[in-house]
Amino acid sequence: MDAKTAVDAIFIGKDRAYNRRFQQMCGHYLVDPVACTPASGWEKGQVENQVGVIRRRFFVPRPKFKSYAELNAWLEDRCLAYAKANKHPELRDRTIWEVFEEERPSLVPYVGPFDGFHAVPASVSKTCLVRFDKNRYSVDARAVGRPVEIGAYADRLECWQDGRIVGSHTRAFGRNKTIFDPLHYIPVLARKPGALRNGAPFKEWALPVPII
Repeated sequence: MDAKTAVDAIFIGKDRAYNRRFQQMCGHYLVDPVACTPASGWEKGQVENQVGVIRRRFFVPRPKFKSYAELNAWLEDRCLAYAKANKHPELRDRTIWEVFEEERPSLVPYVGPFDGFHAVPASVSKTCLVRFDKNRYSVDARAVGRPVEIGAYADRLECWQDGRIVGSHTRAFGRNKTIFDPLHYIPVLARKPGALRNGAPFKEWALPVPII
């Protein structure tokens, strides 16, 4: 993890002031972080070596997926299959899975994934759009004129205002893309019904076939 993502201030030795979201993640997973010395990359050798082992074991040749959900499901299956088929590195008479199953009753129960997102404030344009990471996303037309907070996840964006979600989209990568949800513009149609024919949010809107 990039130090700027987790650390607000660096003190003498390995003392750090970690930011609030990082501390929340550590508390969720019961992790006690240990910082590396600045400009001492060799201290991360063991971690980076383990990452390299996993990369070579599961990601060569490089697989392709349509979504993070598909990737995670595939990776879970591969990890379980590996654990059940390979011997434990120290207890050679048993598999990794058998040792894990023996230890499972002593482990802290898994409480689910951490709600990890990057929160940034944003203004809403007159065209009901917010800008994030070089792309634009629509929000409810009733949110225009007041700021929102964007919660950016790895795979999606949520826009919050006054304690409610006013926009939710699959996250777009690249740049200069505009992602619309036509339902955000329903209040606009009440004032300008002609926008349904020519408005950009409605050009690719698949409406039901009219009843004749």
